[in-house]
Amino acid sequence: MPDSILHRKGARKGTDIPPDVLQLLQQGQLETVNLTEWLAVDHVVLLRNALDEFGLQRSFNVFLTELDHLKEKKIMKMIPAIAQAWLHVFEQQALEERTRLFDAMASHLSDSIRCWAAYIIGIDSRLSLEEKLAGIRPFAADSHFGVREIAWMAMREPIFLQLDEALALLNSWVRNEDANIRRFAIELTRPQGVWAKHIPELKEHPELALPLLEAVQSDPVKYVQDSVGNWLNDASKTNPEWVTQVCDTWLMTSDTKETKRIVTRAQRSLNKMK
Repeated sequence: MPDSILHRKGARKGTDIPPDVLQLLQQGQLETVNLTEWLAVDHVVLLRNALDEFGLQRSFNVFLTELDHLKEKKIMKMIPAIAQAWLHVFEQQALEERTRLFDAMASHLSDSIRCWAAYIIGIDSRLSLEEKLAGIRPFAADSHFGVREIAWMAMREPIFLQLDEALALLNSWVRNEDANIRRFAIELTRPQGVWAKHIPELKEHPELALPLLEAVQSDPVKYVQDSVGNWLNDASKTNPEWVTQVCDTWLMTSDTKETKRIVTRAQRSLNKMK
């Protein structure tokens, strides 16, 4: 494949994506390099190509049935629907074949296909919360931004339903040497994160997640710092006094540039109200 494609910067508008790049993306032969490309992938076209690759052409109707139920064909509706259809397909397969298919998706060159695999973990009712978190970890650490986002979105409903257990299990995640893993734990538990259901219990009682936040209050990586700041900014919309108290305490106990950056980000909504 030409270096001009492999090392491209990515178009700013969907209409500017070169046809050969879009074709490769939808054939599952190329990763997206920015949000514009990620949003431009036609998952129905990609699905047809993936089913051909996996030798499952006859299963396409299973996916069409699931997709036909969608009122909106937006990507954040398409991915969960495709994942649900994959689970229906898996039900008809022997364990060895299910494992082969899932592993092929989880390690696929296409980040969009890896997104399907991540969402399958999140909605598989046969798995316990602990098993889901163990299964989602490779996707939380994925090299691609899109897969990492889908990973926490896929787990949002499970942790919403078992919040206490989730917070306990995530304690080790915020201490992991991989910044993507630390960031996942924070992003997953945001009280009112973007593109995701709110978590009423954390909106009302943000202190429940304080042990997670304290572990990364001076994280050296900006990717994690941004997530911590955003978490507290979310909480400031329902518990402004608590956020102010946390920020003041952190500044007294952790006099670092990293903590100061987090606190500034955390208080941006509060400062607009002054």
